[in-house]
Amino acid sequence: MTTLTDKHTRIEPAILYFGTPVVLISTMNENGTPNLAPMSSAFWLGWRAMLGLGGRSKTAQNLLRTRECVLNLPSDALAPAVDKLALTTGSDPVPPGKHERGYRFVPGKFGRAGLTPTPSQTVRPPRVAECPVSMEAVVEASHPVGDGGVLAFEVRVQRVWVHDEIRAEGKDDHIDPDAWRPLIMSFQKLYGLGPQVHESTLSRIPEHSYRSPDLDRARTV
Repeated sequence: MTTLTDKHTRIEPAILYFGTPVVLISTMNENGTPNLAPMSSAFWLGWRAMLGLGGRSKTAQNLLRTRECVLNLPSDALAPAVDKLALTTGSDPVPPGKHERGYRFVPGKFGRAGLTPTPSQTVRPPRVAECPVSMEAVVEASHPVGDGGVLAFEVRVQRVWVHDEIRAEGKDDHIDPDAWRPLIMSFQKLYGLGPQVHESTLSRIPEHSYRSPDLDRARTV
């Protein structure tokens, strides 16, 4: 009788970042200036997203105070700009944990990254003009994770903006996955996507069948 050999080895990695899209979150500071922060602990469900952020970060504080943001998705071509925001924070003084890791206070994040703020329609934080996707969103709820040092934010999208070059040809509201090349963070390193490796049976389901009431709600804002 043939048995399978277990190829797994038990390990205890400090982080479990197996690969998620990078998001540049723009929020508004108390003094009316925009903050811009890279993160990758995000996923989407319909027209909502879950965001994981350090509770003492400037972005988290701004979200708790203003209840609004823009989720800007950079392409892999914007990796150099995103990396310029590494080890920077909008918090002054720098929180102890970030100070130990080498972070420094930078008030002008857009200028630091060489990116262009452009006005949003339903929220105060600006969109990032260079990002192929920008989503205006409001905070619906926040939840402490573990000991509370991390917060999980549930946000509801109100507007979706995209560059024309990633739209599917002949369709108004579809993204061409072959044209959209998101920037991916995997274990603290930046990657792009490769070509499609296999046809997905799920792709036979029309996108409109996943439509949520949040989309109709967004049209009233």
